[in-house]
Amino acid sequence: MTRRRRRARAQHIHEVPSAMKIWVDADACPVAIKEILFRASARTGVELTLIANQRVQIPNSPHIKMIQVASGFDVADEEIVNRMQPGDLVVTSDIPLAADVIRKQGYALSPRGERFTEDNIGARLNMRDFLESMRASGVETGGPAALSQSDRKKFAGQLDKLLAEKNKNA
Repeated sequence: MTRRRRRARAQHIHEVPSAMKIWVDADACPVAIKEILFRASARTGVELTLIANQRVQIPNSPHIKMIQVASGFDVADEEIVNRMQPGDLVVTSDIPLAADVIRKQGYALSPRGERFTEDNIGARLNMRDFLESMRASGVETGGPAALSQSDRKKFAGQLDKLLAEKNKNA
């Protein structure tokens, strides 16, 4: 094989991206967001895996599966990080998990449609730690607002955008 053909072949192999998989931190993922994910998987054929420490109902599909892990602090998160590959998408509202996903060169998207990136994850971790320390000192910080129609629409839009980007590069 000539040097030029070897280089062209190596370049071609390097440029072929792997198929994106979607991993869901399913214990706290709202049902409405799971439904959006189920429809996206059916429409695109993307592999969707929900990971939780309790059984989650999923539709009968060759592209969708559920993995139940043992109960315990961060067990599902660790399973997701161990299984995901660079370029995969993880749906989670867990900021430390999102940071781990970004470190592994994956995409992280919250159920509210916020895309976590290298540019914003540090600030999100700092805010999370600050609020956690306030709660530990007895300050009532309240919880997040209920998931709105606007949140669902933003999530669906970001999901479609990520799937289109990945499909364009495939």
